[in-house]
Amino acid sequence: MAQYFVIHAENPQTRLIQQAAQWLKQGGVLACPTDSSYALVCLMEFKEAQTRIRRLRGVDDEHPFTLICRDLAEIGTYAKVNNSQFRLLKAMTPGAYTFLLEASREVPRRLQHPKRSTIGLRVPKHVVTQALLESLDSPLLSMTLQLPGDEAPMSVGWEIREALEHQIDAVIDSDIVHVGATTVVDLTQDPPELVRAGVAPWP
Repeated sequence: MAQYFVIHAENPQTRLIQQAAQWLKQGGVLACPTDSSYALVCLMEFKEAQTRIRRLRGVDDEHPFTLICRDLAEIGTYAKVNNSQFRLLKAMTPGAYTFLLEASREVPRRLQHPKRSTIGLRVPKHVVTQALLESLDSPLLSMTLQLPGDEAPMSVGWEIREALEHQIDAVIDSDIVHVGATTVVDLTQDPPELVRAGVAPWP
């Protein structure tokens, strides 16, 4: 049965954040709130956790993960960012955006787009997500928590627990900012190209 952490949206309890982080460090899969609905998350080094997330989502091996980062410095570790891209990222993060960038050597090939060597990255504007990233000192791999057949992402912690309590390791129940998908922008194009309209405005 999944662990259930009720965490304050503005003042996250350090002890509960650390317990949730421990599940991830052991290879677990968590349901985590973000500034755009809930996400299924795991750490980059655990292939089995990634397989579990794909299975829950009902997607194949080519469906991309998004890398959730703490800040621009961490994005710079996992993606190649030029000056114009950096200026745009600085203006629009944190927020409910996913940016497609050329992956750096720190990103395993299996997590990159098979043809373009890109990866989606984001810096969420959510206190609990940021606290979890800080505790881990590592980015999170994520996919929006939208189950096969559902028309929208899941957004209520206790409903996620009821639906997935035997399929994931923990649920963080906390407020979310928006219900919906992130706005996806391809920064490898010049000018940047809107790939998917989401809850955040563009441009």
